[in-house]
Amino acid sequence: MEKQIITKLRITFEEAAYEENGVEYWLARDMQKLLEYDDWRNFEKVIEKAKISLLKVGQDTTDHFVSISKKVEVGSGVQREIDDIMLTRYACYLIAQNGDPRKDQIAFAQSYFALQTRKQEMLEQRINLVERLHARQKLVETETELSKLIFERGVDSQGFGRIRSMGDQALFGGLTTLQMKKKLGMPENRPLADFLPTITIKAKDLATEITNFNVKKNNLFGEPRITSEHVKNNRDVRDVLAKSDIKPEELPPEEDIKKLERRVKSDEKKILKDTGKLARTKLTESKHAE
Repeated sequence: MEKQIITKLRITFEEAAYEENGVEYWLARDMQKLLEYDDWRNFEKVIEKAKISLLKVGQDTTDHFVSISKKVEVGSGVQREIDDIMLTRYACYLIAQNGDPRKDQIAFAQSYFALQTRKQEMLEQRINLVERLHARQKLVETETELSKLIFERGVDSQGFGRIRSMGDQALFGGLTTLQMKKKLGMPENRPLADFLPTITIKAKDLATEITNFNVKKNNLFGEPRITSEHVKNNRDVRDVLAKSDIKPEELPPEEDIKKLERRVKSDEKKILKDTGKLARTKLTESKHAE
């Protein structure tokens, strides 16, 4: 995500914050707009998912989601009462976690609400971290789809391994998966993608997505034909990277993805611990009049 987008979003999210008895909170109606949900009813579904996530960690939803009502002007001095919800930082974090991280606003919110500090450089670091995690999870899903798809077309698990390895060799300029692991200094028993930078993970994902698409579109069967397709797609993706002077095999390794996952889970516990609880009181209507 570009630095100027992060700066703009940080200011917008900070300006939307309130405070009640020392506890920082946001309003759901504001959060709906910040995360660019057009329909309130659709956003309510995301809120319900967030509440379920909260219950799974043994927390009372009324400590983090407090229902209120307020009056808003609808034109010509006419007012009507609408429902809203006070959201703690942790509630906002869970809402963001249940959104689409491909949207800049949601990807930003996932990291913004995870941090107690608002330093720009920390936000940038964490957003990059989360983007890499999402890219890795997406690659797992895409490769799982390929595995299931080719199994139905006469290729067993060993064949899947060979196809994936041949794809890696095409993407990394002739280096095999094992050679890349040695080059990166990583354990041989771990997946290569766990130590790759985000751009390379996404490159592998794109090539595999194209393979999945073409296997179905062209009704490909058997290991030789599917291998040929997958190698071609990886080679094509490598050619695209080369136009920007990017050679995947020359990029340095990144931190072990498993360590990043543990860090994110640890951060989540800290958010819950440091967020505080909202008072279960009905706020004055004038305080949040729009």
